[in-house]
Amino acid sequence: VKAFAAHSAAVNELSFDKEGEYLGSCSDDGSVVINSLFIDEKLKFEYHRPMKAIALDPDYARKSSRRFVAGGLAGHLYFNTKKWLGYKDQVLHSGEGPIHAVKWRTSLVAWANNVGVKVYDAANDQRITFIERPRCSPHPEVLLPHLVWQDDTLLVIGWGTSVKIAAIRTNLNNGANGTYRHVTMSNMNQVDIVASFQTSYFISGIAPFGDALVLLAYIPSEEDGENGFSSTIPSRQGSAQRPEVRVVTWNNDELATDALPVHGFEHYKAKDYSLAHSPFSGSSYAGGQWAAGDEPIYYIVSPKDVVIAKPRDAEDHIAWLLQHGRHEKALAAAEAGQGRSELLDEVGSKYLDHLIVERKYTEAASLCPKLLRGSATAWERWVFHFAHLRQLPALVPYIPTENPRLRDTAYEVALVALATNPAFHTDLLSTVKSWPPVIYSALPVISAIEPQLNTSSMTDALKEALAELYVINGQYEKAFSLYADLMKPDIFDFIERHNLHDSIREKVVQLMMLDCKHAVSLLIQNRDLITPSEVVSQLLSSGNKCDSRYFLHLYLHSLFEVNPHAGKDYHDMQLQTLVVGANNPMEQVVKKLCVLCVPLLCVKFNPNEEKEEERRVELYAEYDPKVLLPFLRSSQHYTLEKAYEICVRRDLLKEQVFILGRMGNSKQALAVIINELGDIEEAVEFVSMQHDDDLWEELIQQCLHKPEMVVA
Repeated sequence: VKAFAAHSAAVNELSFDKEGEYLGSCSDDGSVVINSLFIDEKLKFEYHRPMKAIALDPDYARKSSRRFVAGGLAGHLYFNTKKWLGYKDQVLHSGEGPIHAVKWRTSLVAWANNVGVKVYDAANDQRITFIERPRCSPHPEVLLPHLVWQDDTLLVIGWGTSVKIAAIRTNLNNGANGTYRHVTMSNMNQVDIVASFQTSYFISGIAPFGDALVLLAYIPSEEDGENGFSSTIPSRQGSAQRPEVRVVTWNNDELATDALPVHGFEHYKAKDYSLAHSPFSGSSYAGGQWAAGDEPIYYIVSPKDVVIAKPRDAEDHIAWLLQHGRHEKALAAAEAGQGRSELLDEVGSKYLDHLIVERKYTEAASLCPKLLRGSATAWERWVFHFAHLRQLPALVPYIPTENPRLRDTAYEVALVALATNPAFHTDLLSTVKSWPPVIYSALPVISAIEPQLNTSSMTDALKEALAELYVINGQYEKAFSLYADLMKPDIFDFIERHNLHDSIREKVVQLMMLDCKHAVSLLIQNRDLITPSEVVSQLLSSGNKCDSRYFLHLYLHSLFEVNPHAGKDYHDMQLQTLVVGANNPMEQVVKKLCVLCVPLLCVKFNPNEEKEEERRVELYAEYDPKVLLPFLRSSQHYTLEKAYEICVRRDLLKEQVFILGRMGNSKQALAVIINELGDIEEAVEFVSMQHDDDLWEELIQQCLHKPEMVVA
């Protein structure tokens, strides 16, 4: 963007002002040139001897004095200032050899010659201090000294193998017209060497690095003579080592070391390297962090290479952790770091890939919510990747159903993966119950489960999950059938909610086993849809699955209470005598089935539809004796002889008396009352109702040997 034809010989140093508006340069042609970068302004000063160092006043652009300092082989340090009549040079120092380096910060100017380093305060026009050149250090012509201001009061000096840090102490007091002037103390007390150490290498460059230092290190080789530098012409087979960039503390504790692979390093010497850095005015470094955009950049220059170095940031650290397989630490660093927003996604993806390679599928799945977050695309990619690996069940508990919501295909693939493995049928059931039905289609999942019905892979959990899917798909009849088989307690509410009374026809036994009283009420209410014969048939064919006799009793009793004639064909059902034709094969089949399935029940095979109400007598006698007598009085559809046998077997005396009376066997009935019941009042009442004089004679005869009855 800019080019200046400034010198006729090699340029030795450049210097910018603090604002970056002016550039000063010095050259072996003995001149100093100052160019404006933005306006057409150029100044040239001739000194007639090679000039090696220059420093512009940091406030060059803002002050009319236009000051700079420069020096070279003549050994004079010139202080140039613009006066009323033009520019004037003042020699600040001379007579101690060439000026090798000069640096200006605020009002302080530091320079180095063959003897050491001096500091001058331009505000007071006073030299502050002198720091002697380190002993045994290489001659400046062989290895230049390096000066850098770390801040406004700290001067860092690197010379040979020595590093010194000098703290300049100044005070500011109000001067005339409200300006500030420096009030200096005695020279002996103005400078403190706050740090000093020796290195095992030669210093080719030095720069601040926050609270530490960056050193460009040259490692001496065997060819290097005393002071580490050979005086002979180097051989073609160079033996020099790679230069190194070292970060050290003020106590010379190494924080980092990097060897640089520059071309031709085998043949280079310490003076062939240099180190520059920006921002040149220092960096805003606080609490171990640089301000955004103010991170320093370092330039390591060799004859054939320029290496740019930057402080490692969070992304560099994370990349190193990933490279060395420390994925957990990389993830933690990405979560806590201040890098790019995409960095966490990149680290997360690499971490998941690592866990998949290690076959740690469960751990990878558990991390997906944190790593994939709200990216639907990323979630779908990993869902199908887990499916491809046949490990999708591990991911299902973590798949989001909203924020983000995935395509329905992803959810369907997940459910099918659970359905095809019996080990995950319980997970399938809980997932179907928890996932909103609107996010997927139930039909593909149903199609994957139905072939497993009636196979060894069908479990109760899978059956219930299929029922839930039927409900989602509106197939309530199929869902009811499965719920009935599973004996779900809320099935009666399900029947009422979806009006499934027609569907109960095939599930009488299951409903009775689940809640017999509720089932009986439901069957009685819907006896037009499912007839008593169908109910009785299913209960009798239930085998040992349930107490079918008790269920029959409950159903037939309720049916009798609603309509005494509705179940008249079954009033004789409890007879234990099997009346069948010996030559009828069908009758033999029925007899065998009854004996096998219901040992205590014998069905009266009645091709002519004979009344079978006596079976109810047995049921009442066994399960509800108190109701038996009213039943005997109200029903006309049972066989008296068989009913009497049942009552005798179960010692039901009042019922025996009633049946004997209906049979016309009054004397035997009277004997039961007197001898078994011992109730003379009931005996008198019974005889009075018979209107039979002979029966009175029988009563008197049976009471003669019982004086208490005779009185009555």
